[in-house]
Amino acid sequence: MGISPELFYDASRVAIIPMGYCYPGRGRHGDRPPRRECAELWLAGLLAGLPRIELTLLVGSYAQRQFLAGLCKSSLALTVRAWREYAPRYLPLPHPSPRNQPWLVRNAWFERELLPTLQQRVAALTGRRRGRGAHGLRPA
Repeated sequence: MGISPELFYDASRVAIIPMGYCYPGRGRHGDRPPRRECAELWLAGLLAGLPRIELTLLVGSYAQRQFLAGLCKSSLALTVRAWREYAPRYLPLPHPSPRNQPWLVRNAWFERELLPTLQQRVAALTGRRRGRGAHGLRPA
């Protein structure tokens, strides 16, 4: 995103909302998917407390399916590649896990095309919002 840790963890400017509000347990290849009943219980209330969201980073396929619903493509790579269709409100992103390094290698366009746009958009929002204490960004 190109922001400092201080800004990233400033709850008056950036809201970080997980898709799993309770730990789903381990599966064969990492954590199990987020439990749907937890999002159904908590998500609407959290979003209601953030009335001026200008950008939502949809990190990973679970967030993309939750917020884009039927607009998702058949894979995470295709959804992220179609990011222009969801902008400016949403930006679908791969999860920044070390396990996704092969994805980044296979999808070099991500760092060339999407990452600079993300950083410019975040810089514009954080520069304009500085000192006003508004919630401008929400990684999901």
